[in-house]
Order: sequence, then structure tokens, then C-alpha cells
Amino acid sequence: MSVKIRLQRHGKKGKPFYWVVAADARSKRDGKYLEKIGTYNPNTNPATIDLDIDSAVKWLHNGAQPTDTAKAILSYKGALLKHHLDGGIRKGALTQEQADAKLAAWLEAKAGKVDNKKEGLSKAQADAKAKALKAEKEVNAKRLAAAAQAEADAIAAATPVVEEEVAEVEAATEEVVAEVANEEVVAEAEVEAPAADTANETTEA
Repeated sequence: MSVKIRLQRHGKKGKPFYWVVAADARSKRDGKYLEKIGTYNPNTNPATIDLDIDSAVKWLHNGAQPTDTAKAILSYKGALLKHHLDGGIRKGALTQEQADAKLAAWLEAKAGKVDNKKEGLSKAQADAKAKALKAEKEVNAKRLAAAAQAEADAIAAATPVVEEEVAEVEAATEEVVAEVANEEVVAEAEVEAPAADTANETTEA
């Protein structure tokens, strides 16, 4: 029986989630499988991979052939390296301790790279968030400035009307004052005229 290590699709529409399985090469992609050896979630950044390395290596030893994507996953998690090192042990080129040390060193280096990538992504996200916040503040400042300018323009447009109204009120006030002054002058003239007539009459007598 030919065995394939491949991905079996699960998850929702638009958000796939895969199982890494060992299955008969003749079975359907999402059909029966011999063993589930891991999961692969491409919806995260970086992608989340959970793999049982020992099970994967066991199937590789038994002749299972991984698909291209499964092979990339096995390589990423160190299963192919362990399979290669086990071949060296069988040939006598390495001891088990040496193979384990090489694998441990590789896994540690790989973990460091993954952590650096996560830190880089976190920093990039923080920078993008800071830029977005700065841009939003600039937009808000422009909106406030535009609103203030519009209010100032409205006040400036209304000022001539107010000045005209004030000028009209002042003119009307001046007219009233002038009329009152004229009336006072006329009244004084009328008072002075009878007094002058009386004085004339007295002189003639």
C-alpha cells in the first residue's frame, strides 16, 4: 500500500484549517486516513503548525511520501532533518547522542528565527498603528481648523451687516437729537418773544 503524508482540509469557508495526515494514496483528499500527525493553520501570521515529529518520522521510515506542502511543513518542523539523522545513525556515521544534539541545536536556531519574525511583525504592527493614529490626529486637526475657519468666515460675513445696522441706529439717533435740539430752540424763541413785547409795552407807557 502506497502511503502519502498530505493535508486534509477542515475549517470554515474562507478560513481553512488543515490536518496533516498519513493516508492511503488511493483515498480521497478529505476521506479516510491512517493517522493524524499534526495540524496546520495558515490563518495566523506566522502560520501555526503543530506536528508530532516522531510519528511523521516513523511514516517516513516506512516509505510514506509527503506532498509538496506537507514536505515543506515537515522540513519546517525538523521532521525531515530527524529522518536524515536517523539514516546516519543506521549507517554508523553518527551516534544517537550526536544526532539528538544536532537536532536540538537546529530546533533552537529555528525557534530563534521564528521569535525574531514574531517580534518583527509585532513591531511592524505597532508602527502601522502609530502611523494610523498620527494620520487620524492630522485629519482631526484639519477638520477642526476648517470648522474654525468656516466660523470665522461666517462672523466676517455677518460683520458688515451689523456695522450697517449700527450706522443706521446712530444716524436715527442723531436725527432724533437734532429734532429735539430744534424743538428746544423754537421753544426758547417763543419764550423770549413775549418777554420782548412786554418790555416794549412798558416803555411806551
